[in-house]
Amino acid sequence: MSNENAIEAHLIENRRFAPSPAFVAEANVTDPAIYEQANQSPEAYWADWASKLEWVAPWSQVLDWQPPHAKWFVGGKLNASANCLDRHLAERGDKAAIVFEGEPGDTRAITYAELHTEVCAFAGALKAAGVGKGDRVTIYLPMTPEAAIAMLACARIGAIHSVVFGGFSAESLRERINDSGSKVVVTSDGGWRRGKAVALKAATDEALKDGACPTITNVIVAKRTGQDCPMVEGRDVWWSDAVASSSPVETPETMDAEDGLFILYTSGSTGKPKGIFHTSGGYLTQVHATMKWVFDVKDSDLFWCTADVGWVTGHSYVVYGPLAAGATVLMY
Repeated sequence: MSNENAIEAHLIENRRFAPSPAFVAEANVTDPAIYEQANQSPEAYWADWASKLEWVAPWSQVLDWQPPHAKWFVGGKLNASANCLDRHLAERGDKAAIVFEGEPGDTRAITYAELHTEVCAFAGALKAAGVGKGDRVTIYLPMTPEAAIAMLACARIGAIHSVVFGGFSAESLRERINDSGSKVVVTSDGGWRRGKAVALKAATDEALKDGACPTITNVIVAKRTGQDCPMVEGRDVWWSDAVASSSPVETPETMDAEDGLFILYTSGSTGKPKGIFHTSGGYLTQVHATMKWVFDVKDSDLFWCTADVGWVTGHSYVVYGPLAAGATVLMY
């Protein structure tokens, strides 16, 4: 057989591009020995990273590995919201936590102190809506600071958030609400996408139509686009009103390292969406470590992850990773 039509691979790349000496000198880690150290004692490696977080109670065992199940930092207690906010207030209270630019050109800069205040306030609104530890909350928001605030507010009170990408349909939203058994939906009147105002509240109403999501008791609606937004009496409430009529949650819920932090669903392109359940201690340790060593984030950096918060990359490197590291994150 002739090889005239054989496929040639052009994707194999063996060149290496070394960083400048000045860049290396400022890197958070420069010693290649870290790889061997981690290989020799993976548990000690991850325990060292975990110790850089703030724990309410220490763990008794780093890893309980019963294939295929792993439990990290067994017995340890912490709160993800407190690690992203409270522990930074003394040194970084006035530092920008989120720098936001919207598609229409509007901008906001939110300091760690301001973000802490907004998260505590919305945590109170969720509690007033009957949300407690272990309850699920579906977040269906555009790429705005309210998405991060809602996620951190859930973490603060021990609720498990399920973020649904704002580009998904009412049917996709309904499927994820019902699978998670969510109690509350957090959405907005709409969101800007490629110059158009996408009607998120209308899609939420369609998802909940005729009692299709029986576990939902409340819908909290943020204002973004200003488009027409009918409200269902007794179920729907504006974000601002929900916050104004509730008390802030200053004290974060103490969570076990293996307690749930969030559920995130696959896109469903190959059948029914599958909800991946992420716990608190191991996840937060890993995203904090990768922010520091993989992304080499510095206290003076402005860090931008282009992923939407509806994907796990956005969870990890728009919200939990950068804020656990005390960084300033750009949201667009």
